Amino acid sequence: MTDVHTESAPPTRAGVLSRIFGTESEGAPGDGHEQIVLCHDRHSGLKAVIAIHSTALGPALGGTRFYPYASEEEAVQDALNLSRGMSYKNALAGLDHGGGKAVIIGDPAEVKTEALLRAYGRFVQSLRGRYITACDVGTYVADMDVIARECDWVTGRSPEHGGAGDSSVLTAYGVFQGMRASAQHRWGSPSLTGRRVGVAGVGKVGHHLVRHLVEDGATVLVTDIDQASLARVRAEHPQVHVVADVEALIRADLDVYAPCALGGALNDASVPVLTASVVCGAANNQLAHPGVEKDLADRGILYAPDYVVNAGGVIQVADEIDGFSFERARTKAARIYDTTLEIFALATSDGVPPAVAADRLAERRMSEVGRLRTILLPDGRTRR
Repeated sequence: MTDVHTESAPPTRAGVLSRIFGTESEGAPGDGHEQIVLCHDRHSGLKAVIAIHSTALGPALGGTRFYPYASEEEAVQDALNLSRGMSYKNALAGLDHGGGKAVIIGDPAEVKTEALLRAYGRFVQSLRGRYITACDVGTYVADMDVIARECDWVTGRSPEHGGAGDSSVLTAYGVFQGMRASAQHRWGSPSLTGRRVGVAGVGKVGHHLVRHLVEDGATVLVTDIDQASLARVRAEHPQVHVVADVEALIRADLDVYAPCALGGALNDASVPVLTASVVCGAANNQLAHPGVEKDLADRGILYAPDYVVNAGGVIQVADEIDGFSFERARTKAARIYDTTLEIFALATSDGVPPAVAADRLAERRMSEVGRLRTILLPDGRTRR
């Protein structure tokens, strides 16, 4: 998403409203939100926001983030940014789903309880399938199992409860496919053998990505603020190099930089000092503000749009809805390689950054396929 960005200061209420109703920019099929739900349960302490950006392609699908936001306005803003990004991600992943996202306000290590999660599940259930939830930062498979005790519209559950399990497995696989496509476009070969790849964040997704890279013969540098995550990676892959922090990582001698933590990694401070000639990572909303995609292009850095390459997880949880097959979902996630190459080709032919080309492809599908809702079916429905 080229116009999704993080805020350095809490947004104003007027600014949040303009994001909901799409008054900041006009004309694109993805502008504006259909619905935003504020959820509050005093007994459990639940405070949450559910944002439905679009159901043009089908029910909104997107994870639930559990995070200690500084303010309720900040939480709403994040839900809006993330839900809009999910519309574009699901469109380019070829899914029959629109975009939605939820955020729960609070530190999950301190306030997450069974009662809170079940209260949240009842709010999701009240939307009657307009929004389908899954895991995100701060929520896990076990949490989805608890939410599912109150709600039918939950994916990313454990296999014991009929689910697909950890979606970070295919998220990492999809990012790896996007990185292979980036290597093919930049160096003429999809192999990462001999390339120096820096991974910022080796948590849920990052540590799986490291495994793919090591198996492909890359030299891997990693950093993370969580020492336990670093220790796990070093135990599994002793050949990996640990770097002090993100600042040191982006200045290291790299071929590929993979942001795999929170958003805003590509900004006015990081882009000028990046040594990598390719950026491809799992984090959502990597572009800190509009214009960063052009800054990357001006420096000759190939950017693989985040919502394209990190779609493996949503592909996995979407597959769960109709009865999960890991091999089927993995096959779909492998197509991220082809989609990424298609975006690079369109960017080249149109003379625009890849982020702009990706937006155009997603908006085209939302417009063309979403239009079919106007065709009335014999049973009175407008779509399947």
